Formats: sequence, structure tokens, C-alpha cells
Amino acid sequence: MIFDTSIWVGLATSQISGQAVHQATGDESVYISAISLGELSLGVESCNDPVKRMLRMRFLRNYEQRPVLDVTARTASAFGLLAAFLKQSGRSPRTRINDLWIAAQAIENDFALLTTNLKDFEGLPGLRVVGL
Repeated sequence: MIFDTSIWVGLATSQISGQAVHQATGDESVYISAISLGELSLGVESCNDPVKRMLRMRFLRNYEQRPVLDVTARTASAFGLLAAFLKQSGRSPRTRINDLWIAAQAIENDFALLTTNLKDFEGLPGLRVVGL
């Protein structure tokens, strides 16, 4: 299972409990997207509060130890299909670029995607989404 960035942020901020995540994942292996690592790194680098920045950095370093899914040529192909689907459906893919990359990784690896933002992934073909 791959986690949307919203899950990693929720765990770091205690807005989501580890128990709730464990109930949703069961015994499945959990992966983090390189895209999520980039989003989390942005959160660290753009934080002006030194205490919050240090805490964010600690969580980021911890998350970097998890199995990471890299972007591949197959990811890019799945991304293109998803973005075209949204465009053909009259929706703009521009506001959801990182979500589409993470969804593409889930599809490429035949993983479910765990998120707190079900609406962001609604109707994407071939994607199995689990809400928390």
C-alpha cells in the first residue's frame, strides 16, 4: 500500500493515529512515494519556525527510512493516462499534479492508495483508494 502525503503529514502532526493507519493497512507492506518525500521536504525547507522545522526534519528523516517508490518510465505513462483522463472529463489536472504522480505509482505497482483526501482521487481509472 502507498500512502498519500496527507497520511504522512497527519501522522507527524498527530491528526491521525498510528492505530487508525494500522487498522486500514493490516499486514500490507507500506511504501512512501518519492513525490511525498519532495512535498515533505518542501514543508521542512519553507518552515521559518526553528522548533517546527526541526520536528518536521525529524519526521522526514524517519520517513526516508521506509521503502521508497521511485518514479519510472511506467509511472510516467500511467501519469499521462490519468492526466488525460481528467482533461477529457473536463477537470484540470494542473491542481493535482503530485496526487496524480502518487496515484500513477499506486497503479503501476498494483497497490491501494491510503488517503484522507478521497475527493482528490475520485474516479481515477485503475486506482484502488482507501479512505481514512
